[in-house]
Order: sequence, then C-alpha cells, then structure tokens
Amino acid sequence: MIGPTEVKAAAALLTGIATRTPVQRSRVLSELVGTDVWLKCENLQRAGSFKIRGAYTRMSRLPDEDKARGVVAASAGNHAQGVALAAQLLGIDAVVFMPEDAALPKIAATRAYGARVVLGGHSVDEALVAARAHAEATGAVLVHPFDHPDVVTGQGTVGLEIAEQVPGVATVLVPVGGGGLAAGITAALEDRPGVRVVGVQAAGAAAYPASLAAGHPVPAPELRTMADGIAVGLPGQVPFGLLYAHHVPVRTVSEEDISRAVLLLSERTKLVVEPSGAAGVAALMAAPQDFTEGPIAVVLSGGNVDPLVLMRLIRHGLASAGRFLQLHIRIADTPGALAGVLRDIADYGANVIDVAHVRTGPELAFDEVAIEVQVEAKGPEHCTEVVRRLREAGYRLTD
Repeated sequence: MIGPTEVKAAAALLTGIATRTPVQRSRVLSELVGTDVWLKCENLQRAGSFKIRGAYTRMSRLPDEDKARGVVAASAGNHAQGVALAAQLLGIDAVVFMPEDAALPKIAATRAYGARVVLGGHSVDEALVAARAHAEATGAVLVHPFDHPDVVTGQGTVGLEIAEQVPGVATVLVPVGGGGLAAGITAALEDRPGVRVVGVQAAGAAAYPASLAAGHPVPAPELRTMADGIAVGLPGQVPFGLLYAHHVPVRTVSEEDISRAVLLLSERTKLVVEPSGAAGVAALMAAPQDFTEGPIAVVLSGGNVDPLVLMRLIRHGLASAGRFLQLHIRIADTPGALAGVLRDIADYGANVIDVAHVRTGPELAFDEVAIEVQVEAKGPEHCTEVVRRLREAGYRLTD
C-alpha cells in the first residue's frame, strides 16, 4: 500500500539529504508539442541521479543491528552511487556489485563515496544474483535498486516536487528500467486524477510493455541499448504492481531517438544527461502528437555519462539528426580527381571531416578508386541537396 502519505513520509526523511532539483522550461520542446514542457533536472541531484532518494529512505529505516551488518547492492552505476553516498552519510559499510562493462566514471565515483566495488557479470540482473549470494553468505542487507516499498516511496518524492514546481501538471514522462521511479511518482500523484504518468523504455531493453499486457512481469527478450541505466531484464514486483494497478502506459524509444534527445539537451538546454535519463525527451521528440495535454513534466533521471560514451552519442545524434553524412563515391583514378570532389563538397556548403581512400577492390574498375567522405551538414534537407548536386555533377555515389 503505497500512496501520497507514504511518499510524504519519505520526503520528510530526505530533508537536507536529497536536493530539491530545479525544473527548467524547454522552449524548443514546448514549441514542438504546443504546450509548456518542463524538465525535472534529477541529473543535477546529489550523486548525479534520483537514486539517492530511494537508497537513503531504505537504509535509514534499517534497524541498528542490520546497519551494523552492512549493505550490499547491484547496479550499473546510478544506484551504486546512491547506495554508496547513503552508506557514507549513515555510517554503514557498503559492497556494490557492478557489471564488468560498467562505465569507468560510475565505478570511480562509487568507490570515492567509500563503497567496495566488485565487478562481475554482463548485466544488472547478473550483478543482482551475485549481490543476493553475498547477502546470504555475510548477512548484509540487500538494498534492491527498485523492488522494495521504501525504495519506491523514496523515488516518489520526485513526483511531490513536480506537483509543487509545475502547477497544474497534466502529463509526466518518466524513464523506466525496473520501474521504481515511475511507480513512486505514480503513487505520489495518486490523489491527482488529472495527471497522466507515462513510462518510457529503450526498445532494446523493454520488459514492461509485454509484462503489462500479460498482467505479470515477463523477462525482456534482449538487453541491447546505450541506456544502461534502464537496461533491466525483469520488472520488480512492487513497482509492477503499482504501474499495473494504475494503468500506467509504457512506450518504447529507439537508440536513434535517445541519441537525438541527448544531443538536443546538450545543445539547446545546456544540460548533460545520460542516455537513460533522456528517454522521456526521446519519446516526446519521436511522437509529439501523442502529448498534447500540458503542462508536461519530463524527468531527466540522471547525468552520469562516460565522456567517451558521450562523444559517441553526440556523433550518433548528429547522424540521426541529418547533420553528419557519410558519402561513398567512385571517381576516376587520375591526378586531381580527389581534390575536385572535396572542392565540390565544400562548394555545396558541407564541411569535410574525414576521408578514406581505397584504390583496389573487387567492385572497382581498373581506372577507378573509391573514397569514403564524412562531412558535417546542416540537416536532412542539406544532406539531400549535397547528394543530389554530387550526382548531377556526374559523381557515382553508392548507398
């Protein structure tokens, strides 16, 4: 039984612990959908995500004897940092199991908060198996990333803040992994029947749509997404029960949608947001016609992104947005031919950033060479124009 009363009790516990993160109106998204869009900036929360809210709520309520035995957790990074910081604040020993491919900055930050990090497995679900085994062997208390009432109520304090910061809010878009954040926000807003909560998952790691259709948690068929923070194979019983009971829809977004959202947030709102944290914005950009009831609040759930991943994300986002174009061109194997292509591309307003030159290949004629040219463009229309003008100039472009 989780509702506004339980979430308000968690909010009292978190006073002075969790930051009351700001909301920021996005002009570009507001114009896109035709109603006010506000960004709830949990990427600016302590430890870089909303996770401190649930972790501290859960751990602060442990009996003293449980605190003395320490805690254990499993996470790809955000829950790990939330647990580590909460443990530091409460004086509790913490061990965190993380997947072997967890982002290095998230590993380093977790250790910096004082937790012992153990790497193993290829997913959060595998790390969770190891964490459970550690709890059984040592007596440490497992702090689940999403499947516990205290965790859900702690995460739900985001919803209370949204209700106060965005008067009359009608729609709340929330990234979904295990479902704790969306369930908590749903519980917090339960006494506001005019508010619609919509969950968003990465299409490559989407367990919730099939689970909601089946009426019980169903494992995701795959976990292939850049949004590691919401790459969870099976919904939690507690959050699933809440979302199912309240008929909360969960939609999916593609990797291209996510990368475009990360790019827009970085470029237009000056906010660094990790892929999982941008899922709500991705849904809004992918189908603005589906979100007409405003004001709309979009939860940016975290900002812990590896700089190397961010570089690849921005590059992918530029390509998805039509601002990065790769051309495959066959030209005559004569002096000056390559220089001519590059000059023409520049004349068409595209900026060449890389060139690869292939002189031999089974598909090439004796007097031909193939080049791959990567260029910066100004958008989809400009890409189409560059390709058209190159073809009109007689160049042979391959798909």
